[in-house]
Amino acid sequence: MFGLLIAFNNYTGMGGIKGIITAPWVGFANFVALFQSHFFWRLMRNTLILSGLRLLFGFPAPILLALLLNEVRMRKFQRVVQTITYLPHFLSWVVIAGLVSMLLGSDGPVNSALVGLFHIQPILFLSDPHYFRGVLISSGIWQSIGWSSIIYFAAIAGVPQEQYEVAIVEGATRGQRAWYVTLPWLRYVIVILLVLSIGSIIESDFEQIFNLYNPAVYEVSDVFDTYVYRRGLQDHDFSYATAIGLFKSVISFGLVMVANRIAKGLGQEGLW
Repeated sequence: MFGLLIAFNNYTGMGGIKGIITAPWVGFANFVALFQSHFFWRLMRNTLILSGLRLLFGFPAPILLALLLNEVRMRKFQRVVQTITYLPHFLSWVVIAGLVSMLLGSDGPVNSALVGLFHIQPILFLSDPHYFRGVLISSGIWQSIGWSSIIYFAAIAGVPQEQYEVAIVEGATRGQRAWYVTLPWLRYVIVILLVLSIGSIIESDFEQIFNLYNPAVYEVSDVFDTYVYRRGLQDHDFSYATAIGLFKSVISFGLVMVANRIAKGLGQEGLW
C-alpha cells in the first residue's frame, strides 16, 4: 500500500523507499494525463469488451461442463474427461501461445483444412483484428474450463440424493433433473463467483494477451495491463503505470460493491 504513493509523485525508480518519499509530488497529474490520453478510451473499450465476452461465454462454460460430467454414469470416462480438461490449466501461457500459433498459423493444420475443404485463402487469425478476439476468448475457455469446474463439481457432490429420487419418481428426465435440482443447488456458488467475476471485469488476463497479441491487433487487444507493461517496464514511467493500476483497483472495488448489493437485492446471499 505504501507503494501507491508512486502514483502521486514523479518516481524515477531510484533510491528505493527513500526515493519514493523524496520524489517530487505531482498530486493527480498522472491521473489527469491518463484520462486525457488518446489511448484511454481504446484501453477502456478493449478491456470492457474482452472482459464482457469472457463473462458471457467463459463464466457459464465450467457450469455446463460440471452439469454434463455429473450426468455421466461411467466413472472411468468421467475421470478421463476431467483430467483432460484440467491439464491446460497447468500449462504456461507461453506454451499455450506456441500451440495456438502453431495450430492457427498460415501453414498450420486449421488453415490447411480450410484451404483443402473450402478452397479459400489462409486466414491470419493472430494478425486479423476481426478474428483475434475470438482466438483470445476460445483459448481462454479451453485453458480454464476444467479447473474452474472443480468448485461446481464439488458443490454438486453435496446435492441430497433424495431430491434426485423424488425427481425420478415424478418422471423427470436427466435434463430436467439438472435444471430443476442440480442448478438451483449451485445458485449460491454461482452468485458468489459471479460477483467476484464482475469485480474483476476491469482486469484482463495479461499473460494470455501479452503472449498472443502483436502491433497489428493493438486496436482490438491492447488493454490496461499491456499498456502498463509498456509504459512502466519498457518506458520506465513508473508513476504513470502505478496511477493506472490504482485507477483499476478503485473501479474493481466499486464493481464488487455494486454487484454484491444487486445480488442481495435479488434475494441472494452476497459476499457479506
